Amino acid sequence: MRVLLKLVLRCDADAAWRGVTSPAGLQQVSAPLMHFDSLEPAGFPETWGAGEHPVKVSALGGVVPLGEQVIAIGFPPARAGARLVRDTGYGVSGIFPLVRRWRHTMAVAPASASTTLYRDELSFDAGRLTLAMWPVYWTFWQWRGARLRQAARSW
Repeated sequence: MRVLLKLVLRCDADAAWRGVTSPAGLQQVSAPLMHFDSLEPAGFPETWGAGEHPVKVSALGGVVPLGEQVIAIGFPPARAGARLVRDTGYGVSGIFPLVRRWRHTMAVAPASASTTLYRDELSFDAGRLTLAMWPVYWTFWQWRGARLRQAARSW
């Protein structure tokens, strides 16, 4: 199942790239619905590096524990002038192992000197639960989109 976003952000492409490739950006666009705590010994890096980043996830400002997952970051080759970051992570505990396949790709490309075309695609499979989970992810992605537009103004 897929969830898609296509937005024009009010910041330049370099600023948008810094935002989508940083754990701080993830926190900024997810709060207060979702909260992520790093399980890495040194905590979150300043920017995501390629590789696995274990996290503990909670909802509603950190009040409701949801479980642990691994954010598995990769940087596919640029396409049509867009820089890409992809998370192919997986669930470790709580609700997250219900999702069998996770592929979240974000693309950032200049739209003008001061705006960025942002594309976001989530593709996931949770077996028989996929259809039931789609509205939850769709709603959260709409929230992320609104928060991205808001955050981009300060990036």
